[in-house]
Amino acid sequence: MEKKAVVKNYIFLGIMLGAMVLGAIVGWLAPAKVVAFFKPFGTVFINMMFCVVVPLVFVSIAGSVANMKSMKRAGKIMGTTVATFVITGAIAAVIMFALMKIFPPVLVPWNDIPSEEIGEYASISDMIVNFFTASDFVGLLTRKAMLPLIVFSVLFGFATNMAGGSETLVAKWLSSMTDVMMKFIKIITYYAPVAFFAIFAGLVADYGPQIAGSYGRAMAVYYPLCFVYIFTAFPLFAWFGGGKHGVKTMFKHITKPAVVSLGTCSSVATIPTNLEEAEDTGVSKDVAEMVVPLGATMHMDGSCFSCVLKIAFVWGVFGQDMSWGKLIPIVLVAVLSSVGMSGVPGGGYIGEYIICSIFFPNQMELAFPILVAIGNLVDPPATMINSAGDYVVTYIVSRFADGKDWLEKALAKKKEAAVAEKAE
Repeated sequence: MEKKAVVKNYIFLGIMLGAMVLGAIVGWLAPAKVVAFFKPFGTVFINMMFCVVVPLVFVSIAGSVANMKSMKRAGKIMGTTVATFVITGAIAAVIMFALMKIFPPVLVPWNDIPSEEIGEYASISDMIVNFFTASDFVGLLTRKAMLPLIVFSVLFGFATNMAGGSETLVAKWLSSMTDVMMKFIKIITYYAPVAFFAIFAGLVADYGPQIAGSYGRAMAVYYPLCFVYIFTAFPLFAWFGGGKHGVKTMFKHITKPAVVSLGTCSSVATIPTNLEEAEDTGVSKDVAEMVVPLGATMHMDGSCFSCVLKIAFVWGVFGQDMSWGKLIPIVLVAVLSSVGMSGVPGGGYIGEYIICSIFFPNQMELAFPILVAIGNLVDPPATMINSAGDYVVTYIVSRFADGKDWLEKALAKKKEAAVAEKAE
């Protein structure tokens, strides 16, 4: 029985990994016309995921808050979640800062830097408004307004809770819709291997040749760091949140979110997978449905890594020194700018613009295209850290919301259920 369960759980994951590897090989060897033919198959998958994710985020967050028995618990979960995001992001930024001091990405300043036109961008005050609100209700119904949608969903959930909570028809509808959307996601997932093949073929074909020189040195630091972070920081977070069983359980469930995020380059597209794995782990539904959607926009450890890398890279290009005295402002910008990056591939260039406006206001036309190029190159592993980390953060929040022994109780409950099923 156990062997069959292992095969059932991992065979589809193996198929997805195989499709990614095959796609990378095709992207490296095949002519551009062949790769261009496959690209739409990946785009179809990402578009379908985005179409489902927007309503899923609304019903899952609003439903979670609406059905909470205690408003105090809702506030506790949200407060712990945001605090965890900020702390882990700051830790990631400090780690990358230290590495940039040891391994600077640009050893020799560049002499001739091509300038690119940046275009029209909103002011800082306008960006703050747009991060948290939309101009109208229709503006909420897009993946580009994830933070405003989350704010609206939380407030809608509190309003429903105040109007009667779980006994109201609205709260029951939100719970039912969440279940329906998760089944919808399951149907779309069957198409994932085809999509991952196409996505990785295009990724390697587009960016493979650019990884050279200074960019290659930057990637040589960034990519290994992401994987080291997964096997060092994530286990520590899981142990702190889940106790003695935390690390083993975390590694058992984190692979699928990591693979999906690596394939789609989107934190938002990984929300359904993270919710599924959190539920299978035993994380309380209200915790998972609050942490995971919030994390898709606000939990950006990988983006904090890349923010510090970008700043160090451009300073190296201009021949400027990154002294320890600049640590605090760099960490603050890394954490704050990562919150502004939406859960879509490339982050909408908002993070790059914030970096330029603060550190390179007089060289913006030169710095911006350099930052964008680095952002594109680091997007897959950065998204993997961001998205897989959302799942890990549910452990920490669960500890404060449900007690230190929450995971032990969840595992015991699953064991009892397995024994009962076997007996039948």
